[in-house]
Amino acid sequence: MDRVLAIFRNSFKSPDVRKKILFTLGIFVVARVFAHIPVEGVNLAQLKILFSQNQFLGLLDIFSGGTLANFSIMALGLNPYINASIILQLLTMVFPKLEELQKEGETGRQKINQYTRFLTVPLALLQAVGMYALLRNQSLIITLTPITFIAFLLTMTAGTMFLVWLGELITERGVGNGISLLIFAGIISRLPVTFGQTATTVNAQNFFNIGVFLVMAVAVIASIVVINEATRQITVYYAKRVRGNKMYGGQSTHLPLRLNQAGVIPIIFAVSLVLLPSLVGNYLSVSKVAALHNIGSFISTWLNPSGFWYNAFYFLLVVAFTYFYTAVVFNPKKISEEIQKYGGFIPGIRPGVPTAHYLNYILTRITLAGALFLGIIAIFPTIAKFLTNIQTLILGGTGILIVVSVVLETIKAIEAQLVMRNYEGFTK
Repeated sequence: MDRVLAIFRNSFKSPDVRKKILFTLGIFVVARVFAHIPVEGVNLAQLKILFSQNQFLGLLDIFSGGTLANFSIMALGLNPYINASIILQLLTMVFPKLEELQKEGETGRQKINQYTRFLTVPLALLQAVGMYALLRNQSLIITLTPITFIAFLLTMTAGTMFLVWLGELITERGVGNGISLLIFAGIISRLPVTFGQTATTVNAQNFFNIGVFLVMAVAVIASIVVINEATRQITVYYAKRVRGNKMYGGQSTHLPLRLNQAGVIPIIFAVSLVLLPSLVGNYLSVSKVAALHNIGSFISTWLNPSGFWYNAFYFLLVVAFTYFYTAVVFNPKKISEEIQKYGGFIPGIRPGVPTAHYLNYILTRITLAGALFLGIIAIFPTIAKFLTNIQTLILGGTGILIVVSVVLETIKAIEAQLVMRNYEGFTK
């Protein structure tokens, strides 16, 4: 903790780093100002009731920083951009040219980012159409003429692209990853509202439960830090090679395998699948057709976000997606080929295919621990509600994981900026 405080304190002593931090804070202010510009024709009072009753929409509202419940021009948030990024990552497994772009360094990354932005536009338009259909079905928005409907779609899409632009400005001129920091700011901005709702219900009975919840929150945050930083070190030796009059190799290094290779991506995948049936169930349950109404009621009953089957299904999906995404981002065969290419080997393991099998053996077992941890974090809100009986002071495990991960990455980015400027005493 002292080291972290020293990094933040000393970062303001560097003019360049201080300028980057202030620029990032300024972008936060701009984003929050635009987040409170509402779209015309929406019944905000009824909309907030709908979001409080639907966990899927509540999760989207958290990621958007409350812009959905207020239905501002940034109501879609960064969700279309995140979905576009996930789609591009999956397409690299299908199209070799995209995989080659990833290996081209900064130029390749810029092209992939450009493709991601192009894909964000149609995804934002589709999500805007779906949001309008949902609001109209719930009688929360007035019927729009074709011209005003097109203006509605363009406004929603422009709000998302404006957020993407702000995020890229932070990445280029500020500190850390801009998209992650904007999501972080949105989640943090909801905390005062949550604490305010809880403060109105505090009494002698649930005061103790609030204390229990805070202790659990601290324990969860500490465990996230430990799991995110945990690695399995694989020792790799490099044989001596003589080229001309120089000798290369003859040293050892470590290949770090992270316990949580996939980060928060598995939870985002899983929550999109497990909460969508609940949203469909709520949509069908208000239908006037008896058959559709019965189907909607059945889905809502069995996939109740507070029920056992919902959380069990959610947990299993997170575990499955953790293994899937880890297989996407880490290829043992390619790693073993790179080690062999530079004359390296793992002690007791032959180079080539045996090395790939060994890395896969280790990765499969450490990923199990990371997958089980992510599964518990995903269903943490339900666990906290059951133990404390507090319905308002709940920040989803996904939100906690994102907040802690972004804070850790930002601290490392600030520290790297200090090291680049040769302020050696600041980071000791």
